[in-house]
Amino acid sequence: MSPYQILAVVACFAFLYSLVASRLERTPISGAMIYVLVGVICGPECFRLVDLNIKGEGLSWLAELTLAVVLFTDSANSNLKTLRRFESLLVRLLLVGLPLTIAMGYLVGWVLFQDLGLLEIALLATMLAPTDAALGKAVVTNEAVPDSVRESLNVESGLNDGICVPVLLLFLALAGDQVEGQKEALTLAISLPLQAIGIGAAIGLGLSIPGSAALRICAERGWVAGSWLQIPVIALSIFCFALAQFLGGSGFIACFIGGMTFGALTHKHKHVVLEAAEGTGDTLALLTWFAFGTFLLAPPVLQFDWRILLYAVASLTIIRMLPVYLCLFGKHFRLDTVLFLGWFGPRGLASIVFAVMVADASLPHKDLLIATTSWTILFSVIVHGLSANPLASLYSRRVQDHDI
Repeated sequence: MSPYQILAVVACFAFLYSLVASRLERTPISGAMIYVLVGVICGPECFRLVDLNIKGEGLSWLAELTLAVVLFTDSANSNLKTLRRFESLLVRLLLVGLPLTIAMGYLVGWVLFQDLGLLEIALLATMLAPTDAALGKAVVTNEAVPDSVRESLNVESGLNDGICVPVLLLFLALAGDQVEGQKEALTLAISLPLQAIGIGAAIGLGLSIPGSAALRICAERGWVAGSWLQIPVIALSIFCFALAQFLGGSGFIACFIGGMTFGALTHKHKHVVLEAAEGTGDTLALLTWFAFGTFLLAPPVLQFDWRILLYAVASLTIIRMLPVYLCLFGKHFRLDTVLFLGWFGPRGLASIVFAVMVADASLPHKDLLIATTSWTILFSVIVHGLSANPLASLYSRRVQDHDI
């Protein structure tokens, strides 16, 4: 299939969608839902206008760059003053809730998928552990929702992506028989997270501090203005991601730390330079959702049985919500706050990236892993998209920021 045909179809739909996007934002129908649906319709199993492969390098690049830009811009918009007031909430979600989520996902997978190996179940649990703030944007940008809840969900989704990367890489190495002996496995289990997080954080700080200073100085002197203000943030986010990945760190951690640092150092003017970057991130995200839709009805995703359905439902409910409840137990949070935080853990871009990584691995049951991950993401797009605005409005009427 000609790449120009694919490009023409995608560009045509992007143009048509942009004409009504603002109107659709006021409805329960999210952009991700529409792009996935149109991707299915245009895909090889329907009208055959677009043919993309989950194992293709192009999809991997698109998903990774999208996540990098979205993480950078979202973290740059974080309110650090609010986070400092409720940092214990975020710490518990990441250091207690995330490991519990992986453990719960492993337990449910072990019960449902008897034909999967233990490491394959661990891969599945890790692939679906990170959340996606971009998919729940209607919640994290809704000013009626208390700042502490919005910022915690936003930062949690940014950091858990990067934290899960070394865990996934470890399980991939073990499952692929790339590790010999318990000593080497233990060394890898310790070194991979430290390397991924350490290098990623160092790159994020090392690039964003001089980058933000240079942009601020040049903007004050009039050396960069107008349309040129649209480029620095996008370029800096990709620079953070690419350099961290090249040096063996987590590009996602680099982008999140870099974006947060950039936002803190350019807080007076950041909305001007971030506006265009956010638009680019949103566009890339929707294109990724379109690509995701094109292979939903194709092998290996096409396989579907009751185990996949049960795991997908469990992943969006008990696997996410019970760990959130347990990690916040005894901390005097309102029950509706705990339920709200637990429910809005949508699965999205990070899980797509992880699915592409698993698709390239040599695993006996990788088709089942990809199918389960893909259907869970699809259900998340639908149920979290439809419930975001109604539940955010209902929750905001019940609580204020001081009594969460």
